[in-house]
Amino acid sequence: MQKQLFLDLGERALWTGAQASLGVVATELADIPVWWAAPFALALASAKGWVAGRLGRAGTASTLPATADPASHPRAV
Repeated sequence: MQKQLFLDLGERALWTGAQASLGVVATELADIPVWWAAPFALALASAKGWVAGRLGRAGTASTLPATADPASHPRAV
């Protein structure tokens, strides 16, 4: 379970970093105030979640394979 947690954490961190970076780059290229990077990154995160929900494992917005996705293996209580 620990391995799945770290894979999930890593996936989320990498996607967040990529979306934030693209937001900053887009605002610089468009020559608009940098505060627009946050709404742009939010739109990217929403689009990524929508695409991953359609192409990835049904019911999740994860891009991890089902064997590594914590949502694929519910914990026994």
